[in-house]
Amino acid sequence: MGPLTSLLLLAAGQGVLSQTEVPFRLGDDAIILDVVANGRKLALMFDTGFSGGIVLSGNINIGKPTGKITLRDFVGQFEAPTTKLTSLKLGSLNLDTTNVEAVHDRAGGQYSFAYNMHCDGIFGYGTLTKYVFEINFASSKFVFHPRTVDITKRTPDNQKTFLAKLLPTGHQSLEMEVLTSDNKRMIMALDTGNSFYATTHKDVLERVGLWQGGKQAKYLKSSFVASGEVATWYKKMKDLRIFGVPVAESTWSVIDLPSSAAESDGTVGFGFLKNFNMIIDFERRRVWLENFTGKIANEPVADVGISAVMDDAVKRVRVVRVAPDSPAGKAGVQRGDSILSIDGNDELDIGWRRLNKMFEGPKGSKVKLAISRNGNLMRFELERDFLIND
Repeated sequence: MGPLTSLLLLAAGQGVLSQTEVPFRLGDDAIILDVVANGRKLALMFDTGFSGGIVLSGNINIGKPTGKITLRDFVGQFEAPTTKLTSLKLGSLNLDTTNVEAVHDRAGGQYSFAYNMHCDGIFGYGTLTKYVFEINFASSKFVFHPRTVDITKRTPDNQKTFLAKLLPTGHQSLEMEVLTSDNKRMIMALDTGNSFYATTHKDVLERVGLWQGGKQAKYLKSSFVASGEVATWYKKMKDLRIFGVPVAESTWSVIDLPSSAAESDGTVGFGFLKNFNMIIDFERRRVWLENFTGKIANEPVADVGISAVMDDAVKRVRVVRVAPDSPAGKAGVQRGDSILSIDGNDELDIGWRRLNKMFEGPKGSKVKLAISRNGNLMRFELERDFLIND
């Protein structure tokens, strides 16, 4: 394509005149984009679960705050300061920034730690709704297609290729259907920013008959989202149709709280989506999925049952939860213990996500911990096991 046509946008802001490609990098469970916002170069995680412009780590300055916004996540809602975006460039595309803002992460963000590569924040899909764009995982690139590319005219084979509808509720998110074996429906968002295979809520599973009401889950863990700490657990799911794709068996993360939104039951995340090249046409309300890996289900990960976080006040890792009946619980690890090292590694200020992944590994493998409790040094060798609710 010529350098002129590759830069042109349609006068009405309806996309590109010719196919345009923008490379991205794959981090740990995330897509990382290079963008220029208000003249500053940034590396941002692409998050289809966020309908706005961008979210920045607290130490990133692209101008003085000009307003505030109320945001909602899995757990609740919170207020954050914003700065008006006067320019936003992605590859050769100058994106329309009308009414688009940068949100400042009130907690400062640990994005680089989370994704194991440099990352300044989050890039939402809100500025891309006028485009027909492809997330090509196979080649690590975005492909922006002209509006003449109409995926609604394609016929999927429903084995390797699938065509899913965006639901009418999905104007603030990319919502689609997930069906149980008896066709009970969950409304789930397509969410590249969720590192899990899929995440839902306990009350949702009770509603569709996949969890017995009042039954307590085993092996609770702690996860941390923008609005705070939340208890989670893993559930083995069988015979689902996720966005039209048949999935015989998969392992989901379940939040041990009711859903914070009446119109959404959770999100389908990176663990599922990375197996597909996807074309998203927001205005025609369709998503094309092509399975290029030959895989769909996820493999369960073994764990020891510890949730831990860095205590910034004392610069030590604290155990915040120990699952009963887990390897750690049976060995005597306790909430409040300080973890000094994991497998001899004492460099543990790496963000909660990477920190807690250090407890995970193949079933039967072992992890060695040095723990301080009331000034006494204790050593544990724990064997990882599957901590999943069937």
